[in-house]
Amino acid sequence: MQNLMDHEARRFGAVNWMGLYTLARRETLRFLAVWTQTLLAPLVTAGLFLLIFNIAIGPSRSDVMGMPFLTFLAPGIMMMTVIQNAFANTSSSMVISKVQGNIVDTLMPPLSPLEILLGYLAGGIARGFLIAVVVASALALVLGIVPQNPLIAMIFVVLGGAFMGALGLFAGIFANKFDQMAAITNFIVTPLAFLSGTFYSVEALPPVLYRLSHANPVFYLIDGLRYGMIGVSDSSPYLGMLICTAATLVVGALTWQMLRTGYRLKA
Repeated sequence: MQNLMDHEARRFGAVNWMGLYTLARRETLRFLAVWTQTLLAPLVTAGLFLLIFNIAIGPSRSDVMGMPFLTFLAPGIMMMTVIQNAFANTSSSMVISKVQGNIVDTLMPPLSPLEILLGYLAGGIARGFLIAVVVASALALVLGIVPQNPLIAMIFVVLGGAFMGALGLFAGIFANKFDQMAAITNFIVTPLAFLSGTFYSVEALPPVLYRLSHANPVFYLIDGLRYGMIGVSDSSPYLGMLICTAATLVVGALTWQMLRTGYRLKA
């Protein structure tokens, strides 16, 4: 069977561009079909976070890194929204396919493991990027926050979508049931997002927590987007690009290996 699939893949050349495009299109249309849940709902959630923090501690909070607290907070909320939705896009797609038993529709076509990986990632990155555009537009209209370094902001949004999309696909392959997926989200993804400088500057942390924060790739995603949006950061954005790229490649390679071997995908 594998030899047959390899033979079929070679008919399309080194890369099955048609199959890759079709899978990427499927994963993109999948979330666009329910845009009120996948694009509008994250915007409302981000707005509620900003509103609650502004009401609760905004007026009494001093500037953070020379910026008003709400201005400092906004990019962190934006990246947190991006990565959570990129993770949800790939993980939910994979788990639903496994639970419903139609994962074979993805595995049987002449697609290599790398092409399957890239197809799923395209959907996660697209969802994260569109959410970033929607939230950034709202921030510009409501708070007057305009990206100071648009290219760097865009790079970190794409890196965030790629890293968490790959992690979501990894988790989706590993999980066989929805409750396993929920456990991964609650005990791994949520702590990574919340303990990464989203709501505070890591400079204020004790030394041990400060070092732990710098071992978290999500910290660099949030810090890099903060630099791109408002021009301040806790660390070098270029170091952050390097670390986030390396983390994405590592998670992507592990996920590719799972796809290549059929781990928890084939009987």
